[in-house]
Amino acid sequence: MSASQQLTPAEVRKLVGSRKIEHVVVLGANGTMGYGSGALFTTVVPKVTFLARTKAKAEEGLGAAVKQVRSPTVASRVEVGDYDHEFDAAVADADLIFEALTEDFDVKKAIFDKVEKVRRDDSIVATVTSGLSINALCEGRGDSFRKNFLGLHFFNPPNVIVGTELIPGDDTDPELVDFIEAYSRARLGREIIRTADTPAFAGNRVGFKVLNEAAQLAEEHGPVLIDRLIGPYTGRAMTPLATIDLVGWDIHRAIVDNVYEKTQDEAHETNKLPAYMDKLMERGVLGNKTGRGFFWKEDKVRHVLDPVSGDYKPEAEVNLPDLSYIDDVSALYSQGRYAEGIQIFLGADGEYAALARKVIAGYISYAFHRVGEVTETISGVDRIMGMGFNWAPPSVLVDTMGKQAAVDMIAKAGLPVPSILEEAARSGSPKRFFQHPHINPGRFFVAS
Repeated sequence: MSASQQLTPAEVRKLVGSRKIEHVVVLGANGTMGYGSGALFTTVVPKVTFLARTKAKAEEGLGAAVKQVRSPTVASRVEVGDYDHEFDAAVADADLIFEALTEDFDVKKAIFDKVEKVRRDDSIVATVTSGLSINALCEGRGDSFRKNFLGLHFFNPPNVIVGTELIPGDDTDPELVDFIEAYSRARLGREIIRTADTPAFAGNRVGFKVLNEAAQLAEEHGPVLIDRLIGPYTGRAMTPLATIDLVGWDIHRAIVDNVYEKTQDEAHETNKLPAYMDKLMERGVLGNKTGRGFFWKEDKVRHVLDPVSGDYKPEAEVNLPDLSYIDDVSALYSQGRYAEGIQIFLGADGEYAALARKVIAGYISYAFHRVGEVTETISGVDRIMGMGFNWAPPSVLVDTMGKQAAVDMIAKAGLPVPSILEEAARSGSPKRFFQHPHINPGRFFVAS
């Protein structure tokens, strides 16, 4: 696997000043990731050019960037333009060309055709793709382009979420990869995780498997129950179906379809998009961006989707089973008694507690099985799930419940137990999987 371990602090200090980035061009600056990333660059770069299909769209992106970071000083460093008029001059002058167009391979390929014609040989080209192949995106291009091309996957919004994936291609200059990591950590305040060029990389590969499984379960059990079962007490700041609404159903589909098409792993079927989501998307249901997804509000009343009929009803009309164990878990979390709380979860009776445990067991199992495929160690998956998704890293859950308890939970759910966990439970080593000097595991145990 080509992804290497993280640079040491001394290496970061040495590398960060090895080259300058004084002009960044953002392509697709009217999109949420475009203007969010552009706003981030303005904190350290004296000149940032926002480009979009029209100048008006670029100006909309600038306005959104100012609003997002609540700082009018963003505008003092930004110029705006469109692809027909300002593109060639801006790209030719740029030290870094940052592509943030829609998650469509052909759209990205077309813009890179334009970039390659006018960029300097030493300029860096980065894509914020959430899972398309870095190698495929630069296939057939010149040596200079391939050497200076990589993935830099921010999570939204970049000014808040620091977890960032760095994805080299086969031909990316290793010295450039080291520089981008150093620059991103020292200048942009990123938590950098190097990943392999596999579908959806690390964070989305693991995270969207869980999100899509929740969407599949919602068809039988309903969105309210599933979001309650896989809620904050399981180690996440936002419930899964509300997360899909926030991300956008179309983005969700692009990610899971890509993984389903291009991988054949032990959890393949959990990445199959539910048919009801496809049908509703044909009717314009895309989540928060269209006002309706699994949930929507009218006159401050929250409504919930019936996936079978496609209709909505007030959430207050949804009857839930007895889930009092969640309150017991949350009460212990609120006192900082995380290990005791998670033991309540592991021992809770009933089919719904068992269903919640199966989803969490699947999260842990799937993450540990990706070691050696998406990242070299479990630490990479841990850090992107914690600092990119704001979910409890799989190792934090294992450490808190105990290695043998994690193995037992996974086995009881009928899922494959990762050999790493089996060996750790047998030998007692490592004593703890999660080791990070600046991340307090307690932040992930949210009382719901």
